[in-house]
Amino acid sequence: MKKITAALLMVLTVSLLTGCLYPQDQLQQNQLPYEDQIAAVQSAVEKYQSENSGILPIKTKDQDTPIYIKYPIEFNKLKGPYLSEIPGNAYENGGVFQYVLIDVEEKPTVKIFDLRIAEKIREVNIRIRSAGYPPFKESIADNVYTLDYSQIGYDEEPFVVSPYSKQNLPLLISGSGEIFVDYTNDLNIKLQEQEYNLEKGEDIRSILTEDSAFVPAYSTPYTINDKNEPVFMTK
Repeated sequence: MKKITAALLMVLTVSLLTGCLYPQDQLQQNQLPYEDQIAAVQSAVEKYQSENSGILPIKTKDQDTPIYIKYPIEFNKLKGPYLSEIPGNAYENGGVFQYVLIDVEEKPTVKIFDLRIAEKIREVNIRIRSAGYPPFKESIADNVYTLDYSQIGYDEEPFVVSPYSKQNLPLLISGSGEIFVDYTNDLNIKLQEQEYNLEKGEDIRSILTEDSAFVPAYSTPYTINDKNEPVFMTK
């Protein structure tokens, strides 16, 4: 009994010391989008591309993968001659961010998105599968619906935190059952803050990436209406 007690005390002591000296500090660091880390990865990508006949260090994804999560960076191809270490905030090194490329044809640019968004969507999908069907609530646009979350066990509607405005963004669902984030509020803010040369029918999500390290991950295309307001792009 004394041996068991002593062993438990040792485990608790180590856990407490480790918690004080390492994980909490690392956790905070791994949740911050450091500009110098993104810049270092950008430099590494450019060097890799120039030395590999224009090939980019990206993982292979299906052709129908949404554009803003379609080109995740393959750090195994960069680590060593191009990048001394994988950023601590990258998923591959215990962080919460996925590093991706956008504009791969014209100007490959490193951006990130928060994988906790994917986790929240996965959580909702699990509950929908458990219920056997998505509880559609209201049609708010062509092929865009809200959900009756009370029917899948939620007391309050789930949300994700915007990387742009830090406000809570709702989750919506398509007719085919795809859960996505509604970035309407963030797009509205951008359109009110600055004038853009946009046309109806043009996907306007790129205005969110112009001066931000983040991409609007797990989103659906948006365009503008006659009042220069963001609306869901219908097919």
